[in-house]
Amino acid sequence: MLLFIICLAALALAYKFYSPFIERQAGIDKSAKTPQTRFADGVDYVEVHPVKAFLIQFLNIAGVGPIFGPILGAIYGPIALVWIVLGNIIGGAVHDYFSGVLSIKEDGKSLPEIAGRYFNVYAKGMMLLFTAMLLFFVGVVFIMSPAGLLSSLDYFEGTILANNTFWVLVILAYYFLATMLPIDKIITKLYPIFGLLMIVMTVSIGVALLISAPQLPEMGSLFAYFDHSHYNNDLLAPNPDGLPVWPLLFVTITCGAISGFHSTQAPIMARCLTNEKYVRPVYYGAMTCEGVVACVWALAGMAAFPGGYMELKSLLDAGGPGMVINQVATTYLGVAGGVMAIIAVAVFPITSGDTAFRSLRLTIIDAFKIPQNVRNRLLVAVPILVIAYFMTKIDFTLIWRYFAFSNMLLSTSVLWLATKYLFDRGAFHWIVSLPAIGGTSVTVSYIMTAGIGLGLPQSISQPVGIAVGAVSLIALILVHLKRKPGVKAEAETES
Repeated sequence: MLLFIICLAALALAYKFYSPFIERQAGIDKSAKTPQTRFADGVDYVEVHPVKAFLIQFLNIAGVGPIFGPILGAIYGPIALVWIVLGNIIGGAVHDYFSGVLSIKEDGKSLPEIAGRYFNVYAKGMMLLFTAMLLFFVGVVFIMSPAGLLSSLDYFEGTILANNTFWVLVILAYYFLATMLPIDKIITKLYPIFGLLMIVMTVSIGVALLISAPQLPEMGSLFAYFDHSHYNNDLLAPNPDGLPVWPLLFVTITCGAISGFHSTQAPIMARCLTNEKYVRPVYYGAMTCEGVVACVWALAGMAAFPGGYMELKSLLDAGGPGMVINQVATTYLGVAGGVMAIIAVAVFPITSGDTAFRSLRLTIIDAFKIPQNVRNRLLVAVPILVIAYFMTKIDFTLIWRYFAFSNMLLSTSVLWLATKYLFDRGAFHWIVSLPAIGGTSVTVSYIMTAGIGLGLPQSISQPVGIAVGAVSLIALILVHLKRKPGVKAEAETES
């Protein structure tokens, strides 16, 4: 519990003291006209109050990501909390912030367009591929998971509501409306409500855990995956399967720590903010809050079960994170918790899926310079959703693996893009370049190890991943030393 409290304090202190330093590097101009002011169209460029924008951004990036991932990662023990907080402060919040900065300074454009602007057409093509792939997988995943849950509820047994295909079609119909309609028709009306609900649920679970003081793992279990000898019963030790922490923990817990999906959502609110000064509270602030959500659910996974990690593992094997959410919520919050659990597992994924498809529409329209009218929005949205329907027939676990890899790959790419932005400004680029190097190392290790990649043993993939990171660092240092003098002064003059 002490570690949990330290983690929450670290997130708060990072927002208070670290985020203003990052903002100074970004060159925020409070007097500049934002994309919303210059391109107001009543569809995507619509004025949104900053508080509402924060809640929408929070829900856009959150969904069930900071709940599912930390519950799965809790099997590794308290080291999961350490990764969430370090990942959030060093990587995730910075990644999300610069995603917003780059978009608002580039007319609210999507990532591929920005990559083409700062690099070249090949970078634009690669970023378009990464972004479209991730958004599509996110959309499909968040059709399948809520449809599966809703069709399995006991209340619907024996009716058409117990049919999985029925719920897939209902969710797709909603996605169609959310993708097509102006942002102020559905998203800006419903999302703030659901965002508040997630905050209430998180605070309620966190307070319940503090008050009830469940059986907590020892601080020594931070390193128990190296040595279980200090446990009287190995069943209580974390990471009972002995899974390699590097790189699997970093892939298991992304939302709350760092997630490439968040960058795909940046243009949605970047087109709606009325001043650049709101970028920090909306983007950095939303990611900080997501880190809190992730910490609460990681603690719940580690602390809420008397049978320890083996009981958690059994629940995950039997029903996945949804079963853990239901048991934790109903145990600590009663009937209200049960209702919140259903909403968390069924509704929150949908709030990520609809904006994923909306972002995919925006990305395609930006990339191919397609005029914004109803006919063109239909021509883009309908084929995407039809293909998504047939993709729901594929094995869920396969889709999830591709989602996890593309998520990690995109976050690393965005950090390198932010590095180029700060490098050109002559600003302190190490705040994004060092996390980019770490992300590159993890990505290489994962793709060499994973079944969807090369499937090599850990003894090969880990050293190669570390070596790639080291080479990237050396190369960056050399480029940094060759930077032309006076660039920083020019950037400061412009800002």
